[in-house]
Amino acid sequence: MSGLLAQPYYRRGRRIEIMHTYNPTSDPGEASRGHEDKLQINGNSDCRSSERSPDTSGISFFGLTLHPKSMNELNDLTERAITEQRKWIITNHNLHSVYLFLRSPKLRDFYAGAHWTFIDGMPLVVLGRLYGYPLKRNHRVTLADWTHPLMELAASKGWRVFYLGSPKGVAEKGAAVLRGQYPTLQIEVSDGYFDARQGSLENESLLQRINAYKPDILMVGMSMPRQEYWTHDNFARIEAHVILSSSGAAMDYVAGAVKTPPRWMGRVGLEWASRLVNEPRRLFGRYLVEPWYILALLIMDYLRGGGKLKVTTQREG
Repeated sequence: MSGLLAQPYYRRGRRIEIMHTYNPTSDPGEASRGHEDKLQINGNSDCRSSERSPDTSGISFFGLTLHPKSMNELNDLTERAITEQRKWIITNHNLHSVYLFLRSPKLRDFYAGAHWTFIDGMPLVVLGRLYGYPLKRNHRVTLADWTHPLMELAASKGWRVFYLGSPKGVAEKGAAVLRGQYPTLQIEVSDGYFDARQGSLENESLLQRINAYKPDILMVGMSMPRQEYWTHDNFARIEAHVILSSSGAAMDYVAGAVKTPPRWMGRVGLEWASRLVNEPRRLFGRYLVEPWYILALLIMDYLRGGGKLKVTTQREG
């Protein structure tokens, strides 16, 4: 019999309860990827239509399901999706996305439909450790680190890449930089400033362009949660094997439009400080306000657990 991981939270007096299954043959805290067909996904597109493969590497806390992967493992996962002709959403979570996830039903629908969710942020590695998961530093992967190795792999394998996002001119500059570094790379881009409403002329034209190109990898970098909402709304019509739906400012870093934080700061969990210094007005709330909300939830879990942080389980039937 399958089980459910229940994570209740409260917002403005309203109870939010997110359920995930776990594998009863393993540790109760180990989430299973064999549950996707049971997830209720609302909205105009249904990510369940894509093929899925069981996986027992998932972990769960705060109602999240995460799949800790190293950069090499993400490269392998991408290659598998393309080789096996899959259609997978590979996304990520960081503290900002967790904050939005807990406050947005549509974003929860998106993550319920995503096939793989890796960790983008040392705070989530630390949180996972507090809940008893043996997470390592290399389980934290950001697009600032992964973009170049992924593009190098794409060039060597002959994969086609389409990048959607960034201001006009920035994506083109980033693509030119990548083509210069990896001459055999096949990449096309489109900026993220368009009418993203379903049925709009600009959105229809964009989908036609993407599908005509038939990318192996579609990177969507339009800031959160717009990039996830667009992926969720248009998933059924996108023709790509891998959709990296939470690419954020990946191309902005490549193009030099946004200063890349020193990589050592990312490894020790201080990348946020560098980004805050460079973009204080935009990132003040994200880094100095939102974490207090997450801390409040952590304290609630601690108190509910009788002085311990643990994943609670609830049996069906």
